[in-house]
Amino acid sequence: MRTNPLTTVRNLGILAHVDAGKTTVTERILYTTGTTHKRGEVHDGTTVTDFDPQERDRGITIFAAAVSCTWAGHRINLIDTPGHVDFADEVERSLRVLDGAVAVFDAVAGVEPQSESVWRQADRHGVPRLAFVNKMDRAGADLDAAVTSIRERLHPLPLVVQLPIGTEDGFTGVVDLPRMRALVWADGADTAEEGPVPEALREEAVRRRRLLEEAVAERHPAALEEFCDRETLTEATLTAALRELTRTGDGVVVLCGSAYRNRGVEPLLDAVVSYLPSPLDVPPVHGTHDGAERERPADPAAPMAALAFKVHATPTGRLTYLRVYSGTIEKGDTVWDAGTRRGERVGRILRVRADRHDPLERAVAGDIVAVVGLKSARAGSTLCAPGAPLLLEPPGVAEPVVHVAVEARRSTDTDRLAAALARLTEEDPSLAVRTDPETGQTVLSGMGELHLEVAAERVRREHGLEVTVGRPGVAYHETVGEGVTGFVHRHVKQDGGAGQFAHVVLDVEPCEGDADGAGGGFVFRSTVVGGRVPQEYVRAVEAGCRDALAEGPLGGHPVTGLRVTLTDGQTHVKDSSETAFRAAGRFGLRDALRTAGMVLLEPVVEVTVTVPEDGLGGVLGDLAARRGRVTGSDRRGGAAVVTATVPLAELFGYATRLRSRTQGRGTFTARPTGYAPAPPATAVTTTR
Repeated sequence: MRTNPLTTVRNLGILAHVDAGKTTVTERILYTTGTTHKRGEVHDGTTVTDFDPQERDRGITIFAAAVSCTWAGHRINLIDTPGHVDFADEVERSLRVLDGAVAVFDAVAGVEPQSESVWRQADRHGVPRLAFVNKMDRAGADLDAAVTSIRERLHPLPLVVQLPIGTEDGFTGVVDLPRMRALVWADGADTAEEGPVPEALREEAVRRRRLLEEAVAERHPAALEEFCDRETLTEATLTAALRELTRTGDGVVVLCGSAYRNRGVEPLLDAVVSYLPSPLDVPPVHGTHDGAERERPADPAAPMAALAFKVHATPTGRLTYLRVYSGTIEKGDTVWDAGTRRGERVGRILRVRADRHDPLERAVAGDIVAVVGLKSARAGSTLCAPGAPLLLEPPGVAEPVVHVAVEARRSTDTDRLAAALARLTEEDPSLAVRTDPETGQTVLSGMGELHLEVAAERVRREHGLEVTVGRPGVAYHETVGEGVTGFVHRHVKQDGGAGQFAHVVLDVEPCEGDADGAGGGFVFRSTVVGGRVPQEYVRAVEAGCRDALAEGPLGGHPVTGLRVTLTDGQTHVKDSSETAFRAAGRFGLRDALRTAGMVLLEPVVEVTVTVPEDGLGGVLGDLAARRGRVTGSDRRGGAAVVTATVPLAELFGYATRLRSRTQGRGTFTARPTGYAPAPPATAVTTTR
């Protein structure tokens, strides 16, 4: 029986907190699989995936980079994702198209704040994961402590399949518990030497193998049956059960190693092939067409459906990165953009290796490729066969929380700046550009200071523009603190000819429970009876209310966290229209908000500060001065670790302040946690 070639494909991402070593893991995977012939190093700026000049200058991953390699007869399409919180949207778009992931953890620090964030992102997308505890050769490295932090902070069932051989600088290899063998890497060796389990570790290996079998048998029926019959599990049964538990998310296989020293990479690749799903192992992709839900199987013979998850403009052309879910795309094909409802021609198809590309004649279901020639496709666009349209759900886009004013130094460059910013927002949907109606300034919004710094630097480097960037400010929201009921608004306009008439009665109240902490978003409902407002006019009122949410009465900030109920209304036999009722909804809600009790909301972040213990007092005082609320503290490796919730507006310049207070020894990370009410003084001084 012929094997389906899709069973030998793995689409996975590398996820981690910044500096956990995920780019080094990616580089060692490329080296070990023979894709590259020299080990790239982050500190030398020689990595394949961090190819952008800013990534090499800063020593961090900024843009998700796709690479392709082969191992044990399997094609691995791999995406190295950023670890910094400012670029979490890159992770979100990548996770949308992946079938599996490897989460990398620091063996000393364990689960760090951004580790937790990307793990939750993977949870939302239902992406199966392996855990790789990296940097086992560091002082203070502890596999068991790292696994405990994974269990306690991320709440999966860790299934540890390796036992380290040696500790810290003496770490030389691992015991493979499913196969009960030792893998040892000599200094400078590219491959492991396989041998029996060292006698000094044999008793501990047997004990850990038993714990692994028991944990698997508790969660897997077939393994439980064999375990009850034989009181042990064969290697084949254990491997099959681990694969099934990984696919369903009921367990997470944990491996360890030191990517920098090339130790543990080969068994990690074996685990990717053995445990992570192929495109055939995940459910068919679901989409909609004409309001009806459809699905497409991972079958090269099915109608084509693909999702664009990244757009990148290069000197040689515009690259659109695609995950092909079903069907086949061939060079020269015309594809249908289901969002814009227009056809596009595929000029070239490329197998991607970061900034290098190999031409292909076709791409089939399960592939991750880049195509050249698409003019209007954006990140999130669905491309499908013209005769079988389908619209896939696009990746979510985070709302910007920081903004800066951007101006061209020369007035003659204003148009060029507008074009450059438009290209940036095309490539990165988490960036937004608007013109301030009061000052006329161009305002660029993003996910953080670093995000905006990178964007401004791209304008300078890639477009040769000299720009001035203003001081950063935060993106405030407004919400309803105290509602208003029975608010009446009449929209009457008569300028000759057909007039406009709409009468609406609105209740406005707070809406609780939004996941981002900014209130409950916006909920609209109608309780009008007796047909006093026809259904098409009700929809127009809702659209008008949504228009009014763009600018609140306190400072022109977006309004969120409210429920609007249309309770009554009147129409005119000749002058009522959808246009009139949309205007009534917009102006009626705007006026209602002016009479309601409004509250200004500011973005808040969870800050994790790591400092020497002798500098803890000064750091706590500084956090209090920044309106920070300490939520936890711990001691790790001789340092104090403080967790606090702090308004984002108070964190500008904090990195410099922390370094000066701790003689350069303090570090911090921050991740958004939502919005919270701002103090009254902020509401008075804040303008849009």
